Amino acid sequence: MQQPSQDEPALLDGPDVGVADARDLLLGYLDWYRKALMRKLAGLPDELLRTPVEPLGWSPLGLVQHLGWVERRWLRWGFGAEDVTAYPSGGDDEEWTVAADTPTAQVIAAYQAEVAVAQSLVAEAILSDKARLGGRFKTPGQAPALSRILFHLLQEYARHVGHLDIARELIDGETGE
Repeated sequence: MQQPSQDEPALLDGPDVGVADARDLLLGYLDWYRKALMRKLAGLPDELLRTPVEPLGWSPLGLVQHLGWVERRWLRWGFGAEDVTAYPSGGDDEEWTVAADTPTAQVIAAYQAEVAVAQSLVAEAILSDKARLGGRFKTPGQAPALSRILFHLLQEYARHVGHLDIARELIDGETGE
């Protein structure tokens, strides 16, 4: 039997092939995509992290900042009903654009802090737990289960990490898993 070469991709990415529990799969893939986001930024100098990629119109660091807001909106404001600012005052432009005087490390740290809070919010929750009321969701009929929120986040990350693949290819030709 022929063995796959080292150049061939793994059969499955994300959680270990033995993981079958839906909660573990959702959280495992979400974690995989969060790490993939950081892997795809690796090797880019600060100038290229901050420069909008044409014709996309956003920078890789702007995408990280956006995903920090996404984490905040869906898990802190949404699932946890925390009283947090859910959108920057400047709208989409501010959400996707990193101010010139904001250090790259600060943007990454803010994103990682949102991820850490999100992870702590779901650590003891089960997939059928409904979002708390008072934040993003005002009535029981609006409040989705954690499974729905995590599935939404997973597709959001899958889309945006794919977008980052395109940006990286336009910037320097780098591609990868």
